[in-house]
Amino acid sequence: MAKSMLHTIERNMDSFSKGQKRIAGYILENYDKAAFMTASKLGKLVGVSESTVVRFASELGYDGYPSMQRALQEMIRSRLTSTQRIQAAGDQFAGQDILGAVLQSDIDKLREVVSGADRQEFDKVVDRIQGARHIYILGARSSTFVAGYLNFYLHLLFENVTLVQTTAAGEILEQLFRIGPGDVMIAISFPRYSKVTMNTVKFAQGRGATIVAITDNELSPVYQMSDAALLAPCEMISFVDSMVAPLSLINALLVALAYRMGTDVSATFAELEGIWNEFGVFGKMDDE
Repeated sequence: MAKSMLHTIERNMDSFSKGQKRIAGYILENYDKAAFMTASKLGKLVGVSESTVVRFASELGYDGYPSMQRALQEMIRSRLTSTQRIQAAGDQFAGQDILGAVLQSDIDKLREVVSGADRQEFDKVVDRIQGARHIYILGARSSTFVAGYLNFYLHLLFENVTLVQTTAAGEILEQLFRIGPGDVMIAISFPRYSKVTMNTVKFAQGRGATIVAITDNELSPVYQMSDAALLAPCEMISFVDSMVAPLSLINALLVALAYRMGTDVSATFAELEGIWNEFGVFGKMDDE
């Protein structure tokens, strides 16, 4: 963890070489900026070579500079204000092709999910949702839109789905008045973690509901309260939270649920197609 990394740097400062002390000093004072610098840029800033920066990361026990950088990013993601994010992004994208850099960042996060996703945990989440008495979907702030996306498609698969509106605390409790054992709450939460989400999950947990978390890592508050979880990195890009990886993970979840339900889903969509056609819901290519 990044906190322990900073403690390690402080404890071992006397054992570092002159160049490493420069790196260590800068990180201790400016870790929020260092987290978004390349090894080359950090080296130039403190007056050492790129290879010295890479060796410093290895000295701390990381398998390379990117690993150390990710550790720093994880520590600050839930703490940075929007203004600090914009400033960090200015350093991160200075002189770059922003379009290419942002898209490449999203591609990298998708690869990370593919290689790191726990398939058994994924199946466990599918089981919990499929067997739920009632499904509640919760997401606040930027996660609201992810929750709405999941809600739209789950409503096509199940009758027992409620999207929890998070505009007022009192209204939240009224919506969850009947939640209890046998119900599943899908809690979607990414940095900066919303207190509304945490408090609502605690309430649902106290009423005996099963908590399924969709979040970014095992340190997430909702992960700590969950019975099962899906993890996907939410990349911090300037003031924007990139939800590409979480949405892709949700797509996989929806497809897995539909596959499990088999003929029931086919019958549902056959009926829906008839309704859509009867009322002209969708236009055709030759419509004017």
